[in-house]
Amino acid sequence: MIFEQIRVGGDRNFAYLVGDRPGGSALAVDPSYSPRRVFDLAKERGLAIRAILCTHDHPDHTNGNEELRALTGAEVRIHPSAAERGAKGVADGEIFRVGDLEARAIHTPGHTPDSVCFLVQGKLFSGDTLFVGKVGGTGFGEDARAEYESLHGKLLVLPDETEVWPGHDYGVRPSSTIGEERRTNPFLLQPDFESFVALKKNWLQYKKDHGIA
Repeated sequence: MIFEQIRVGGDRNFAYLVGDRPGGSALAVDPSYSPRRVFDLAKERGLAIRAILCTHDHPDHTNGNEELRALTGAEVRIHPSAAERGAKGVADGEIFRVGDLEARAIHTPGHTPDSVCFLVQGKLFSGDTLFVGKVGGTGFGEDARAEYESLHGKLLVLPDETEVWPGHDYGVRPSSTIGEERRTNPFLLQPDFESFVALKKNWLQYKKDHGIA
């Protein structure tokens, strides 16, 4: 497997390129801001991008879709509620193949109702649902509850060795694992939903008290 984490600009956004080495097929995740760079990198690696996976329908994650689709003819996969402009909806739990790569969609509402994480060969592309040491931004009501349930019911049930590759470089390092986040992420260590929300409300003070940048 060929794998690249790509800094594409924006607000420390990451895009990803995952390739099937024998067959030369690839998928791109959230190729925003620099779709041509993602395309050129795939070409350098001898890969043809067959699918564009979108973790949610915020412009900073989708603004490169049209250009990359024009360059490659690749199919855009996104949650059905955001599937438009030629995109194809992907259902919770749906498994699809790109060459020899197997991808599974995991619907994780919270940061947005349409948030989806993609699990590909042991790598979790977590978008803005889970960061390294942090979680996606929400309000303090039903969206926060949805995120809490997504984190605990959909992501923390994955094996500890599952790699976490987030949508932004917001954490202490650019990647992690489910096991490491389970052990160290302050949001995931909270004993209940009320404590989870309380930390969201007091995150700036928490960071100051614990020396978190």
